[in-house]
Amino acid sequence: QNNAKVAVLGASGGIGQPLSLLLKNSPLVSRLSLYDIAHTPGVAADLSHIETRANVKGFLGPEQLPECLKGCDVVVIPAGVPRKPGMTRDDLFNTNASIVATLTSACAKHCPEAMICIISNPVNSTIPITSEVFKKHGVYNPNRIFGVTTLDIVRANTFVAELKGLDPARVSVPVIGGHAGKTIIPLISQCTPKVDFPQDQLEKLTGRIQEAGTEVVKAKAGAGSATLSMAYAGARFVFSLVDAMNGKEGVIECAFVRSEETESPYFSTPLLLGKNGIEKNLGIGKISPFEEKMVAEAMSELKASIKKGEDFAKNFK
Repeated sequence: QNNAKVAVLGASGGIGQPLSLLLKNSPLVSRLSLYDIAHTPGVAADLSHIETRANVKGFLGPEQLPECLKGCDVVVIPAGVPRKPGMTRDDLFNTNASIVATLTSACAKHCPEAMICIISNPVNSTIPITSEVFKKHGVYNPNRIFGVTTLDIVRANTFVAELKGLDPARVSVPVIGGHAGKTIIPLISQCTPKVDFPQDQLEKLTGRIQEAGTEVVKAKAGAGSATLSMAYAGARFVFSLVDAMNGKEGVIECAFVRSEETESPYFSTPLLLGKNGIEKNLGIGKISPFEEKMVAEAMSELKASIKKGEDFAKNFK
């Protein structure tokens, strides 16, 4: 039943366009609704010429948003402003918090049952915002709201493969915690295939995974942040989710979700996905002392970012 109806909110942006292209290219998608506050008719017209069966429609501006969302199974939200050199993900907070609150409020009204996949940074705050918005509308289901952290996993797989001369497609590193700086915790000890690094190399590798976004922001020198790799990662997550919704067994992805696994109310861990979103939180599992220390050190920053999101949502009209 490859008939997923997917909406991309922020479809004209740096992530939105390549993400929409990847979704249009997938046999899993039957309807692709593209929303933004500018350029969507053009992006939609362009993509609609591609010889795959997904039916593409563009929606422009707030008055067309309800129509865009009606009947959607999955909503992906890359909308917002990107990082510039010298900015942290948290510096995006004020602008992106409002954008996410507005868009998720529309989702709660017009497609309350849909899977909501948030890409907009700072994810550590925008997921709590989304939850609070859904609670306000009385339609909150924690199993259907995901902070997409897949890019951290994609990067970890790539960097480990480079160092070990492996095929990156066969490397799988779970990344837990959050999606900013030291809250990004790659579990190299759980990598398949099993890999070993001396401590200094392990620390360097971990640091590179945590700061990989900044690596791209610097390389683009003011022209944006990670858009192409993020689009790939966002599409990977959506395809996994849709596969699971279609009844595929054993689909596991990490995502930043409501969680009881640590003292942080939201935390990313490997999740077994199913027809209704999160089937089972697989938890942290066995980790090394080095990784335990990283989890402990991430807690205060994680909790502060979460509280910031929750406080914002409470005051958002």
